[in-house]
Amino acid sequence: MSLLSLRQTYFFSILFALIVTSISANAQSKSRAGIPANAVSAIKETDIKRDLFSLSDDHFRGREGGTLDELKASVWIGEQLRAMGLQPAGDDGTFFQFFHIQRTRITETSRLNIGSHQLTHGQDAFLLAPAIASVEAPLVFVGTGTPDEMKNVDVKGKAVALQFSGTGPPELSYRRHLFGTMTRRAAELVKAGAVAVVWVSDQAAQSYFERWTTGLERGRYDLPGGPNTRIFSQAPTVWLPMSAMDWIKAPNQQFTNVVNVESFAYPSVNIVAKVPGTDPKLKDEYVLYSTHQDHDGVRKAVANDSIWNGADDNASGCTATMAIARAFVKKPAKRSAMFVFHGAEERGLLGSRYIVQHPLVPLQNIVAVLNAEMIGRNAPDSACILGQQLPHRNSADLVNAALAVNEATMKFKLDTLWDKPSHPEGWYFRSDHLPYARANVPAIAFTSLLHPDYHTPKDEPDRINTDKVTRIARWMYLTGWDIANRPDRIKLDEGFKLER
Repeated sequence: MSLLSLRQTYFFSILFALIVTSISANAQSKSRAGIPANAVSAIKETDIKRDLFSLSDDHFRGREGGTLDELKASVWIGEQLRAMGLQPAGDDGTFFQFFHIQRTRITETSRLNIGSHQLTHGQDAFLLAPAIASVEAPLVFVGTGTPDEMKNVDVKGKAVALQFSGTGPPELSYRRHLFGTMTRRAAELVKAGAVAVVWVSDQAAQSYFERWTTGLERGRYDLPGGPNTRIFSQAPTVWLPMSAMDWIKAPNQQFTNVVNVESFAYPSVNIVAKVPGTDPKLKDEYVLYSTHQDHDGVRKAVANDSIWNGADDNASGCTATMAIARAFVKKPAKRSAMFVFHGAEERGLLGSRYIVQHPLVPLQNIVAVLNAEMIGRNAPDSACILGQQLPHRNSADLVNAALAVNEATMKFKLDTLWDKPSHPEGWYFRSDHLPYARANVPAIAFTSLLHPDYHTPKDEPDRINTDKVTRIARWMYLTGWDIANRPDRIKLDEGFKLER
């Protein structure tokens, strides 16, 4: 190393020390513990990159919730935590909290016929919901279903076929617009007397038919007894590819749909570890770092790749959380630090919902939740805090602590649009901080937001900005360190109430 490089290194080390020791003041913290530079330095990009490539390797086959692949990845994470020196905080002195998830899907014996076409659910036709149905009715095609096209059509007692049409929001939000529109319009037609609704894709919807229907094929998931486990008899809503338009318009066709459903229980798991606090009066309180380890597993092949590895969603969050754990092992805080890698998040936040219903420490002892959800893509200087603004903010103290750390150190440009209740993606409601927030635990999520590879097999580790993951991990660590060392715990905002 040259003399100039040594001087630069010395200068930046002094500058960093000055910055981090000022964070408590900027966050209006009363802590005098200081921030140990050697603990910050324990968060290394080399570790994050190594762990990221391991966890999102084909070896774990996409870590689908409720499968042996998720359990295998969970054992790997637990072993890393043990080797790092963390204490187990799961059930019975282990790193694990097991729970069951329930899956409801359409049976292979279900059948669908439209005219002379025999269709197979999960291949050339999809039902939007796994509900019991037995329908035999004449089919009527109503174009795109405009008021003029519907004016002289009697839908009562008929299966109504129509083409999805119309522009929607930008690509990353179009999927939710598509599903929401199909569900809403189908309900309107059923209310008017239709006994089934058949959607045919237009050019825009076709790409989503090819890309997103694997979730419909798998059915619905929930914790046992949850709302998605309930089986109803209702008018079926069928989604067909664009190619069906060539024959769906033919007159005098009969629609026959017999749908049965079946239900299975699968094991999933939360991985839970801790670093005990050093203060006898504060060590029973916890700063909880949250993330999820599951993804989508093995699905429909895209460009000959059928393993959806989820490097950003959410191996990036897992490896950041592991790095933060190393920092706390290096230098424990006054309060205890807890680390939870939730299972089955992609199935509907099932792991986080379960642990909030069956907490391993009293919920009132959790001072704050800092959640890591997809933190390795998009512009290197951009990020977002979910729960930063009303009505999603439930602790101004927690938000201000995170903002102060960012202003003093990382200086990410923070997006504020995705946390608004008006944003079409509803991103605040789609990660593991949510069940804690609903339980009135101060909670925020750190994210770098969606990207075109989201939930595709292209979400691979070589597309992750590991330097960005490292900087967000340090941001989360410094925020949690501040909260963990304050004499007084942060407060929950009075009157906190989510819009839904």
